[in-house]
Amino acid sequence: MALFRKKKDYIRISPNREEHPKNQPSVPDNLWAKCPNCKKTIYTKEIGQEKSCPNCGYHFRLNAWQRLAITVDKKSFVEFDTDLVTKDPLQFPGYQEKISQMQSKTHLHEAVLTGIAKIDGQTIVIGIMDANFIMGSMGTVVGEKITRLFEYATQKSLPVVLFTASGGARMQEGIFSLMQMAKISAAVKAHSNAGLCYITVLTDPTTGGVTASFAMQGDIILAEPRVLIGFAGRRVIEQTLKQELPDDFQKAEFLLAHGFIDQIVPRNELRTRLSTLIKLHTQKGWLSNE
Repeated sequence: MALFRKKKDYIRISPNREEHPKNQPSVPDNLWAKCPNCKKTIYTKEIGQEKSCPNCGYHFRLNAWQRLAITVDKKSFVEFDTDLVTKDPLQFPGYQEKISQMQSKTHLHEAVLTGIAKIDGQTIVIGIMDANFIMGSMGTVVGEKITRLFEYATQKSLPVVLFTASGGARMQEGIFSLMQMAKISAAVKAHSNAGLCYITVLTDPTTGGVTASFAMQGDIILAEPRVLIGFAGRRVIEQTLKQELPDDFQKAEFLLAHGFIDQIVPRNELRTRLSTLIKLHTQKGWLSNE
């Protein structure tokens, strides 16, 4: 029996075909989903492309390709660094097999998708971390891709939009993973010194070394509603402090109230908000469209 089980983002309700006689019409699987927030059963088509509950607004997790589709202009995305290959510096058992499985499952080269795209005709450099790829953990290739993203943006004088979703540093790469925090931070600083805009969008979950570095270094830090944002786990903090934490501790709303993030933006408003912020913070600003 496994000690740990992967928590499902939402529970799908589908009929068991084996229990129905063969002469009865078959019903397609995955027609219904149960929202983990309001506990109501939802017809999956009502969730829509933005994957939000029509009853309570709960945001289901998106993979990188789904996020890209609702954020940038159609056919504007060009991917970066598809030739980078993840190594196994610690000879960690089963690590290379795990990478291959995740690549096949997610259709990603690594836990972050990077490239150049447009939002409402405005050119940006974009990065999207995917929690489906080893929990979006930050390995050496993830660090290199994000570093190159900022270096390209600095060279071309472009704004950066980075969606974070991570469990933190990748344990299979040990200290090599932790080194990515400093490397990316240096690239972020060079981008900032050039007077360029960096917007982070914190999605569920953003934790560990990612939170402790580039996730919180944006000029503007946005978050989706009710997402988990933190460094150490809740239980670890409670054991260290010897006290019980508030129920909403490490939720986006708690961080907003304490000044850690700038704004909480529902997913259906995010593209418009990003477009406005980019327009306001590029050199030409509003005059570029006049």
